[in-house]
Amino acid sequence: MALFKRRTAGKPGEWYYCLKHGTVEEGPECRAADRMGPYVTRQDAAHAMETARERDEEWREDPRWKDEG
Repeated sequence: MALFKRRTAGKPGEWYYCLKHGTVEEGPECRAADRMGPYVTRQDAAHAMETARERDEEWREDPRWKDEG
């Protein structure tokens, strides 16, 4: 008896961005290590990389994370 059941299909309305294929998926189709999400809308998933770049830049510029002595 398996302890963990493998979820092959996501719920309708869950959107993911696949890093491996560069595509938007409804429900997780690719493995977790290769995707970002879930997102509420297909449009949000389509802009996943842009959102990640913006957040990285905000964190890079955040004075609370600077190691200035």
